Amino acid sequence: MAIPWLESMPVWGTERGGAKVASEAPLRFAAIFSGSGFHVGHWTASGRGSEMTVGAVLKPLYDYREKLLLIAGLYNEEALKGNIHSSQTGNLLSGAPLSAGGEIRSGTSIDQMLAQTYGRSTKVPSLVLGCEKVNPSVHKNYSMLYSSHISWSSPTTPTPLELYPALAFDRLFKDVASKADQSVLDSVLEDAQSLLRKVSGADQQRLDEYFNSIREVEQRIERAGQRGELQGWRPTLEEPNISRPADGLPQDIAEHMRLMCDIFVLAFQTDATRLCTLKLINDHSYMVFPNLGIDRTGHHELSHSDRGKESPEWLSVNQFCSEQVAYIARKLDATMEGERSVLDNSMILFCSSMMSGIHDATQLPVMILGRGGGQLETGRVLDYRGKSNRKMCSLYLSLMDKFGVRLEKFGDSNERLEEI
Repeated sequence: MAIPWLESMPVWGTERGGAKVASEAPLRFAAIFSGSGFHVGHWTASGRGSEMTVGAVLKPLYDYREKLLLIAGLYNEEALKGNIHSSQTGNLLSGAPLSAGGEIRSGTSIDQMLAQTYGRSTKVPSLVLGCEKVNPSVHKNYSMLYSSHISWSSPTTPTPLELYPALAFDRLFKDVASKADQSVLDSVLEDAQSLLRKVSGADQQRLDEYFNSIREVEQRIERAGQRGELQGWRPTLEEPNISRPADGLPQDIAEHMRLMCDIFVLAFQTDATRLCTLKLINDHSYMVFPNLGIDRTGHHELSHSDRGKESPEWLSVNQFCSEQVAYIARKLDATMEGERSVLDNSMILFCSSMMSGIHDATQLPVMILGRGGGQLETGRVLDYRGKSNRKMCSLYLSLMDKFGVRLEKFGDSNERLEEI
């Protein structure tokens, strides 16, 4: 809390502006990842708005087609060099070159670039969730840590994944009664009393008058809030509306994913964070899906099963992942913030590190849900195949602009993506 000018206190340096109180709901960004791509030919959409049709993989998201932007033809050039899962995943959100030979070096990802600036205004700068443990081994000269992480805090530091729903919940909501929830004067009372003992009598009188005026404003705000007269934005939830998950890792993958989806939604609803990544399935994963009747073949093998033929099991797993995204979209879209929903005020990237399990990274499956606070025109399909600028990092530059984070260069791009 700033204090008025006091004759007893020396003043030097320059003023630093505080955080601006928003009158509109904030913008959010999220990236949801499923490894090993999707069934060949079924990650599709065509048409516009309510007339849009979607392929089988995206069928669970059909109800949100008017808030959906499918972007075809984007790729990361650096991901083509290793032609294996880890070398195609570690730079998905950064476009950076990857070090081989077991060395760990990638690039800071878009979510963490935003966390270092835009994320400072919330309790948790960014929430990084996963549903599968990290693989620390090396495969064909590349660390499998690249397959296990899409979020990177620095070129040499993958952001730790929170796999345990209870710990993710605690990070967001432990110590809910923070100083920000108290009276400003109550929060700084000890410092104020200490200061009063150090200043002149005239300054003590100035401070008493100042504190009394602050208390009067606080009381007026409280009365206005009770009458429903407050202007400006507030989170739709002040505390979680679900109980804390049980300790440990859920043994049921469907339950695990659903808990992480609920925590993702709560984080945005309570404004505990405005940035989230959720890794549903690692790249090069051996996860099985008994909930779908698929318990003998792992995810990686399933991803190779659609070479020139239909694979109902692989399609079923793809749709299961899309259902998690649809669940998040449904809950965010049902939460209104004035005239827009939380989904309308978000940009949720749903993607993988290759188009299909045959390691085709010459183009990536990329979809954005949400209207970015009215900054994104959705209900469209954009096709950049054959265009000179089709870099994923060009998309990231365009998205960061909407958060007020303008960079001259990010990853391998120094230009924005047209039509975004």
